[in-house]
Amino acid sequence: MASVDAALSAERTAHARAIQNRDTIISDLRLQFHGHNKHRFGSKSESSEQLALELIFKELEIEQAAETDDGDASSDAEAKPPRTSRKRKPFPKNLTRVVKTITPSDACTDCGGSFKVLGTDVMEELEYVPGHYIVNQIGRPRLACTCCETVVQAEMPSRPIPKSFVGAALLAHILCCKYGYHLPLYRQSQMFSNEGLDPRGSLMAGWVGKCTKLLERVSDAIRYHVFKAQAILMDDTTVKLLQQGNGKSKHKTKTARLWVYARDETPWASGAPPAVWYQFSTSRGAEHPSKHLETYKGFAHADAYAGYNDAYRTGRVKEMACMAHVRREFFDLYESTKLPVAGEAVLRIKKLYDVETQARFLPPAERVALRQEYAKPIFDDLEVWLKEQLGKISSKTPLAKAIKYALARLPKARPYLDNGFLRVGQQHS
Repeated sequence: MASVDAALSAERTAHARAIQNRDTIISDLRLQFHGHNKHRFGSKSESSEQLALELIFKELEIEQAAETDDGDASSDAEAKPPRTSRKRKPFPKNLTRVVKTITPSDACTDCGGSFKVLGTDVMEELEYVPGHYIVNQIGRPRLACTCCETVVQAEMPSRPIPKSFVGAALLAHILCCKYGYHLPLYRQSQMFSNEGLDPRGSLMAGWVGKCTKLLERVSDAIRYHVFKAQAILMDDTTVKLLQQGNGKSKHKTKTARLWVYARDETPWASGAPPAVWYQFSTSRGAEHPSKHLETYKGFAHADAYAGYNDAYRTGRVKEMACMAHVRREFFDLYESTKLPVAGEAVLRIKKLYDVETQARFLPPAERVALRQEYAKPIFDDLEVWLKEQLGKISSKTPLAKAIKYALARLPKARPYLDNGFLRVGQQHS
């Protein structure tokens, strides 16, 4: 009988372990499914499906507007409910105003008398004047002295690209269109052709290359200003890099990286202007941030990317963890599984941000005093509470993974409590 009871107990234990493993797998899959759905259909997503849907809606709005006849508005007024008028934002005052006055006639048609103005109804209409190109003819006359026959001539003015026919303003326009409005050079070349001009894409590519060399001094000045800060924000994002090739591989792309290093001391009223220094690389290797941070000494707000560790090991760069990333782990988990512990973690972290709302724009010393009085007890309780919750659950669950991540990052986020120039998160980067 005892052997039967032992066998049943072992079987129950095995079944319980199997159920627990199944629940862990289900929770993990549910979290992944929620992440995929958020990526595809979330409000901040820019997937091709969502963009196509937005285009369809725009087309429907255009069709509805085309089918609406303004002449029938009066006859349909009774059938349609009154439409709430939408207040238009005033046009910027710096725009040029072209004043046009419309009068019915020069004299009264009834008696022939003259008119006097009682008032004027003014309607503003936004219009566009097509941009145009100009040709600067720079003349340098050769002058001869009437007494000694000395011949002189003025020097050529300084130009961004010597011996080229492109001016500085046009170069700035091409760069802004390419990098600010993502207008490729071949499309800009087509726009030039419409005006009877023929700068080819290859020619403009040469201009852009020479401009980047000229702008290196500006980039170096931005880097110097950013790295003078006591604390910076750093992150990276993916960009698509078009690969050169022939045939089927002609239009293939690879994933490259854009590294961001920002200085923003607005929260503690420093007075130093904010700035961002960008760097590009074709991979996400650790050698890139290590090279970028060679001259920096101070704190760095960053995520848990292991590629930054080489910079931290130098001792010059001190890691400052981001509580927004910690919160995101619990927030995504709560959205997908509605676990009360995950929701409680989000609320506890929110209290830290509530204190930061009060500390915003205060000097560093006052920020530290406020954090020590209100944020430090919340921070300490959060760490203790997370350790307690971790002991109550299986170590393989998504919740346990989120708690372990938080406990690993909290010690590296603690310096903000003692330094007023640090912030609780880097979400602005």
